[in-house]
Amino acid sequence: MKKQILKLMLLIASTAFVISCGSDDPVFTASCSDGIQNGDETGVDCGGSSCEPCAVNNVLEGEVTGEVILDSSIEYELKAAYIVQSGGSLTIPAGTTIKATGGTSSYIAVAQGGKIYVEGNSDNPVVMTSGSSSPAKADWGGLVVCGKAPTNVGSTATSEVADLTYGGSVSDDNSGSIRYLRIEYTGATFNSSKEFNGLSLFGVGSGTTVEYVQSFEGGDDGIEFFGGTVNGKYLVSTNSGDDSIDFADGWAGSGEYWYISGGAKAGIEGSNNGDNGNATPVTNATLKNITVVGPVTEGALYFKEGGGNFTVDNFYIAGVDLGVKVKSTDTDAAARIEANDLVMTNVQFADNVSGFVQTDYTGVNLLFIEQGIATGAGNGAAAPDWTAGWTRGLSNSGVTSENLAGEVTGNVSLNASIVYELTSSFVVKDGGSLTIPAGTTIEATGGTSSYIAVAQGGKIFIEGTASNPVIMTSGADSPAKADWGGLVVCGKAPTNVGTVATSEVADLTYGGTSSDDSSGSIKYLRIEYTGATFNSSKEFNGLSLFGVGSGTTLEYVQSFEGGDDGIEFFGGTVNGKYLVSTNSGDDSIDFADGWSGNGEYWYISGGAKGGIEGSNNGDNGVATPVTTTTLKNITVVGPVTEGALYFKEGGGSFNIDNFYVSGANLGVKVKSTDTDAAARIEAGDLVITNIEFADNASGFKVTDYTGVNQSFYTEGTATGAGNGASAPDWTSGWTRGL
Repeated sequence: MKKQILKLMLLIASTAFVISCGSDDPVFTASCSDGIQNGDETGVDCGGSSCEPCAVNNVLEGEVTGEVILDSSIEYELKAAYIVQSGGSLTIPAGTTIKATGGTSSYIAVAQGGKIYVEGNSDNPVVMTSGSSSPAKADWGGLVVCGKAPTNVGSTATSEVADLTYGGSVSDDNSGSIRYLRIEYTGATFNSSKEFNGLSLFGVGSGTTVEYVQSFEGGDDGIEFFGGTVNGKYLVSTNSGDDSIDFADGWAGSGEYWYISGGAKAGIEGSNNGDNGNATPVTNATLKNITVVGPVTEGALYFKEGGGNFTVDNFYIAGVDLGVKVKSTDTDAAARIEANDLVMTNVQFADNVSGFVQTDYTGVNLLFIEQGIATGAGNGAAAPDWTAGWTRGLSNSGVTSENLAGEVTGNVSLNASIVYELTSSFVVKDGGSLTIPAGTTIEATGGTSSYIAVAQGGKIFIEGTASNPVIMTSGADSPAKADWGGLVVCGKAPTNVGTVATSEVADLTYGGTSSDDSSGSIKYLRIEYTGATFNSSKEFNGLSLFGVGSGTTLEYVQSFEGGDDGIEFFGGTVNGKYLVSTNSGDDSIDFADGWSGNGEYWYISGGAKGGIEGSNNGDNGVATPVTTTTLKNITVVGPVTEGALYFKEGGGSFNIDNFYVSGANLGVKVKSTDTDAAARIEAGDLVITNIEFADNASGFKVTDYTGVNQSFYTEGTATGAGNGASAPDWTSGWTRGL
């Protein structure tokens, strides 16, 4: 029997060998029904060219303990909690969508020691959203990450959502990387007192990357840092149901490029510890390039529960009624403000809501907010360029008004489509430049404290046109003289009041030896309702030029309804062409202190005192360099009370031609006690040719000078600034009140 079995086996083997050698290998086709993956099936009895597609396992729930990589071609359903445990890692590639359907029970969490890698890009973000057919706030939980970095709520603690341990002493702890993630419709209630945020970061360390994250339509906070040291860059919170971005519990990270809009409460809520405002480590945050667009109900920044040490720079705030909120009962927060632990620089407010205040803090230190020009997250109130392609629900419309205050140290260009509110001093410092395009309007609301100044080394470029002048005016409902300061420019050209001096308004240094110094260019500018009192003895002029050099362009400028002088030159060498002064409360155009520029085409009307006041030096009539000027094509329309020309305080060397004077009772005023002025007239230093008087007022006389030389003037036919007493053609389109 054994031999027969052996022979049979040899026969079978031989037959198989013959068959395999004598023909092609057999072809196994997909059966789609035999319980075996065969043919081109991609699964057991599924997929391939013949079978039904394989069922996709797209459900996310349970725990991740090893390495899991999702597939961007699959739309995932988050049915319950999905937790990356210690040692586990979850990678979510660009373009992946996860839709949550489990309400409060559906959330993604990363425990201590776990890692998440969200690998979106600007064209294909990762999207975590609601699976509802009509998605709404609080449809599901959110994303929770727990790390081992320090907090001030204990060596370790339990997260208020997801019930995971967090905290420790590993500042550089790494929980992975999150880039280009959009989280939508989060904020479901976790327990009776806590809701999920869009993204919650509990004790997350600085080894973790968090960049390009948007929370959209969250039911609670958009993004919140609970202690830790992780930095957050390029963050967006849109229409959150509570605070937009919140940090607390000793967070010691930095934030850069945050764009916040539409939050229900605070734009940013920053606190130290809700149970102990002095808990350590203290919240220590450095924020820069931040935009908050309202409305808000608890301030653009809520400095809360002891606050912390915050440094905030380049902060753009639009459409709010309150800049910084500080609760009156928060003594720990107040103590930090008084200790200068809250420092905010280059803060700019725009589109202020009715009743707006910068802060409701009532302590002594109200200087923690320093206004300036800000771009915020990139484009002011409009969505920044870096949000393009991966966010949703943002506006690029910008604002219609912005505040101006603070200092300009770089290159700043205003926008003609925005009305600017000048709330305080706005000073262009050495090395800074301010460009104001045609059609820009600046409305001053800060009284004496609101003025624009250019320091030595700074530059201003006013680029108005005849049809679109730049206008600096009062923001009052019923504007009047002296509503605000004015425009002050300080240069490095010579004067006769010392090598350098301090401007009588704005307290800036001026003067020097650079005759051709350039402070920029001013063309087609109308300045209205200036002249507020600066101190007990000095008021602002419409335009004050202190030691400004001949490299500066000054053309087509009107002062309208100023409370003091319209335009005044304090030394310097700058020339002034096409100047208009209308209804000034003192002299119309004034020059002194060794000015050695020239003037051409000046049209002056309605001034209270001298049409033109020209002097050498109020303290020393023979000071050098002596005021020296050539004026031509000048019109003064009265009435005047101190002459069409007041030759004063030593006068100087003046040559004036084509001078038209109308409606005045006095042509040239010279005080009888001004011996230095008289000496110059007698020396032939005042020469006026082709002066024409018209419509003389009662009691008119050409001059009240009683010295020997009465031939310093020669009457003749004059056109003055162009049309005699009438407004010249070159004033058309950009002036008012003529």
